[in-house]
Amino acid sequence: MSGHSKWNNIKRKKEKTDGQKAKIFTKIGREIAVCVKESGADPAVNGKLRDLIAKAKGLNVPNDNIQRVIKKAEGAEKDDYETIIYEGYGPSGIAMMVETLTDNRNRTAGNMRHYFDKFGGNLGNVGCVGFLFTEKGVIVLDVEGKDEETVMEDAFDAGAEDFDMSDDVAEVTTSPESFSAVREALEKKGYSFISADTAQVPSTFTALSDEDDIKKMGLLLDHLEDDDDVQNVWHNLENEEDLDR
Repeated sequence: MSGHSKWNNIKRKKEKTDGQKAKIFTKIGREIAVCVKESGADPAVNGKLRDLIAKAKGLNVPNDNIQRVIKKAEGAEKDDYETIIYEGYGPSGIAMMVETLTDNRNRTAGNMRHYFDKFGGNLGNVGCVGFLFTEKGVIVLDVEGKDEETVMEDAFDAGAEDFDMSDDVAEVTTSPESFSAVREALEKKGYSFISADTAQVPSTFTALSDEDDIKKMGLLLDHLEDDDDVQNVWHNLENEEDLDR
């Protein structure tokens, strides 16, 4: 079992999502648009688009919004967006990876450097922390009222690698290759998704004890997540719950 994804961490991200719906809709909309332009607008043949639609629904994006983005992207010219992963260290050496989707790498690189420098970290070279992370599919389910043994059996039957459940929330971990199949199998079984995406999962975790470092880490994450170019932020902070103190 992964044993690390705690409900309050998920809840913190979920509450932040609920408070910034317009920005979240814009980010996932950009990701969907790029996917449609690269591989087509039919989710039946575009597996990545199916995953992004599920991700959008997990973020409470209305279906009308999703279909509007797909339709608009279908007839538009291909935008010059590229995915760039930045690696670095937060306060006291917290390992961090930031996934961006940008049409201006100079702007994005400048912003990333500014955030890390301002809040007690430093941006590193490619590979400086990547070896500490492994790409996994991570599916978080709302399992309120469900029996843990049944949920676990459904997860492993679907092809999950790992399973963890607490406080009416289950985290299902998969290989990147089987992520789509596992997600679709659980969807067919009627499960509700809190989130479903591939992620960089750390192999080790580091706790922060200094109050100033904890404050800076929280501000760094807030600024990164507020940046329009940033799609995902991964880190190996163990006591993420302390960021809300």
